[in-house]
Amino acid sequence: MPDRRVVISGASGLIGRALIDSFTADGYAVTRLVRHAPQSPHEVEWHPGAAPLEPHVLAGAVAVVGLNGATIGRFPWTSSYKQTLVRSRLQPTHTLARALRELGDDAPLFVSSSATGYYPTDGRDRIFDEAGPRGDAFLSELCGEWEDAAAAAGPRVARIRTAPVVHRAGVLKPLMLLTRLGLSGPLGRGTQVWPWISLEDEVRAIRHIIDRGLTGPVNLTGPERATANDLGFALAQRLHRPYVLRAPLWAIRLVLGRDAVDALLATDTHVVPKALLDSGFEFRHRSVEDAVAAAV
Repeated sequence: MPDRRVVISGASGLIGRALIDSFTADGYAVTRLVRHAPQSPHEVEWHPGAAPLEPHVLAGAVAVVGLNGATIGRFPWTSSYKQTLVRSRLQPTHTLARALRELGDDAPLFVSSSATGYYPTDGRDRIFDEAGPRGDAFLSELCGEWEDAAAAAGPRVARIRTAPVVHRAGVLKPLMLLTRLGLSGPLGRGTQVWPWISLEDEVRAIRHIIDRGLTGPVNLTGPERATANDLGFALAQRLHRPYVLRAPLWAIRLVLGRDAVDALLATDTHVVPKALLDSGFEFRHRSVEDAVAAAV
């Protein structure tokens, strides 16, 4: 029988830290893959893209969770930074997949990051579950390559298409600054549908996937539809600030770049968590207003 141990790469990020706290609170041992000399018995040094990972590091674990990736919240997405976004996702995923493949039938479940950016960014009046098509924007194509790299690990792979996380250190970080300054309001028309999820439900969903042994694509997004205005207004209410200043998308594109704005702010994509709901998952935060209230 496998021990109560999980292996996590990308453990220093927002989701990784929260996931480690959740596992350790329940008595799991967590092995963290790090790119520096180990500072504890629970760390293993690795250098994805430069050297293979020894399969024994992953052997016997309940699951391997890959959360690597440079932030998409850095602007603008220059050609150089796009290469960083690609390398930081594909190299660790290829390295983990290769080590897992060498373990054969004894390989643990591989829970590999992806994003709701996989779907078309202009999906107005359409609903996307896990069977939905891939878009053709930069982020969509990157998610497709990312998932292909994970699939090479073998049959036991869950590809988690995560929505922007509603948290002070997540999607709310830049919005909170503008809101506190009284500069918040609709982004473009404001009615574009934004996928979202609370940090608590993100962690609970990953734990659920591991407990149930789910495989294939799994959308990690809140169950209720929300627009950019829904999120922005909920935040403004919580901070007791106005929500009136409309920001035209053409102006935001000039400052932040078209690719990033179209993928993150102008996206109109209604993504539903069908696989989670069908498997019995129950959300703690069903609406974006609930998620904002928990985060602020």
